[in-house]
Amino acid sequence: MRHPLPPTSPAFWRSPLRGTWLTSVLGVVLLAGITVLFVTGLASYAAYNPDLSPVNDQTPDKGVLGFYLFSWPTDPHWLYRLDQGVHVTLGITLIPILLAKLWSVVPRLFALPPARSLTHALERISLLLLVGGALFEFGTGVLNVQLDYVFPGSFYPLHFYGAWVFFAAFVAHAVLKTPAAVRTLRRRGEPDGDLASPLPDPPTVSRRGALRFAGGGSLLLFATTVGQNFDGLRRTALLAPHGGADPGTGPNGFQINKTAVYAGIRTADTHEDAWRLVVTGRAGTVRLGRPDLLRLPLHSAALPIACVEGWSTSDQWWRGVRLRDLAVLAGYDGDPPDLLVESLQRHGAFRKAALRANQVADPRSLLALYVNGEELSPDHGHPARVIVPAAPGVLNTKWVARLTFGDLR
Repeated sequence: MRHPLPPTSPAFWRSPLRGTWLTSVLGVVLLAGITVLFVTGLASYAAYNPDLSPVNDQTPDKGVLGFYLFSWPTDPHWLYRLDQGVHVTLGITLIPILLAKLWSVVPRLFALPPARSLTHALERISLLLLVGGALFEFGTGVLNVQLDYVFPGSFYPLHFYGAWVFFAAFVAHAVLKTPAAVRTLRRRGEPDGDLASPLPDPPTVSRRGALRFAGGGSLLLFATTVGQNFDGLRRTALLAPHGGADPGTGPNGFQINKTAVYAGIRTADTHEDAWRLVVTGRAGTVRLGRPDLLRLPLHSAALPIACVEGWSTSDQWWRGVRLRDLAVLAGYDGDPPDLLVESLQRHGAFRKAALRANQVADPRSLLALYVNGEELSPDHGHPARVIVPAAPGVLNTKWVARLTFGDLR
């Protein structure tokens, strides 16, 4: 009677598909894809301007990990839409490739002895961190994209710190394994290696067939995700959020994440007779009702809404008062300063958000009163909301109650 082999035995793994060629091909694809994911993720974090004010900083203990942060620009106006759309869509698209790569290297996780040399020990450590980091980053990212984030703790610090751990392991693994992978691909063969089974089962599909299967899965996920960024394809985005429930039709019929009901906005707070915008700055405090704002010069700008979950809208036509004109009312006749925006909302994150001076100065940055020729709906921020080019959606504060120029405490 033959006893079952343990997973530590190379003969336990019987698939004839495993081998250095398949693993090398998958690894090269992930090398390019994960590098793009990491760069776009860092750029997305920079777009929040976390070093501008504590109200924007979701990772206050990041220390040296924030070395790269820079002042997020306002041009091109679709910059954040592109960056986060690529980040989320590519991340979901890579899932089948990642799973195939993890499957291809499973035998190495059980190999004995744990370390044959210092180089081998470093490789095993990097592999464990790589596998754990990949599952964590892709898992938390997918949960957040689905607007059903249930992982304990805040998404922002977990995903940010996890990304650095994962990418450090990824770089170490790439340095150790890329030269061998390139040699394997150049030889166009399948040299013997510790991934190949010594007792393979009969093949039912070729290695190229397995690659086509993984690639087909990626194409399917791409096709059911990318539509979240395009109005005509939005209903095809089955695996990505559409910005909440069906937003309806008409001028206000475009995506949202946070409804007025969810944010705790009461009609009594936003009624024209009750609502006042408080503008504070060098000249003191000014209180403006909606009629006061309508008497100021109004300007229009075509700008999208783009969210960290990856969805975005096409350009919407916004009309309202320029933020830089409100800075003049607050006593800043020259270049406007930074700005702290506060909302009426009672529930949810980002009740306050800080904007940089370059964002305030942009002529397209508005305290919007209208969208697409109609007053803002309650869910889109009535009676007034901020709209800024290239900024993440959460910084385009809705239901604005107060603007404080030059003081971001």
